[in-house]
Amino acid sequence: MSLTVLKNLSPVTRAINGALFSAMRHQSSTTDGKSASTPTEYKPYSPFQITSSDAEYVLARVDDLINWGRKGSLWPLTFGLACCAVEMMHCAAARYDLDRFGIIFRASPRQADMPDPRWVISMGSCANGGGYYHYSYSVVRGCDRIVPVDIYVPGCPPTAEALLYALLQLQRKVKNMKTLQMWYRK
Repeated sequence: MSLTVLKNLSPVTRAINGALFSAMRHQSSTTDGKSASTPTEYKPYSPFQITSSDAEYVLARVDDLINWGRKGSLWPLTFGLACCAVEMMHCAAARYDLDRFGIIFRASPRQADMPDPRWVISMGSCANGGGYYHYSYSVVRGCDRIVPVDIYVPGCPPTAEALLYALLQLQRKVKNMKTLQMWYRK
């Protein structure tokens, strides 16, 4: 039996966890004689805990701030054809409500205003690999032969839930970017 602590705990919860740890102490022990369930000091998760200088710490926090802004303001360019475009519209409707995630579909590249960095989601089997007309002479077998693709959404047409999942994965990818830190280390 194991217990994982994921967030900062209140004093009442710490007391309950202490009681759980003491109850678990009798159930399991390690080979070196220490109890496997001995509570350790809680440290909040941060990908930047091991920094070699104050400058890296500051750059990490600036990266966090920039990525928070980018994550909450994705404005994808609606470049859908036929059935995939219908699923994009379905995803933007009231049932899934992408506005709550800061995702607003735009109709033209000028409205989408895409400065660097850019991300590409390949949606549907036509964009992923050519679709039904894969072996035709006039079909590119996947848009990844022209532009670099970050996330693939399978299906013909993919469901609105699959597109929503892909957009949330893209937000997660944006959140974990380290642009300033990479620039600093060059």
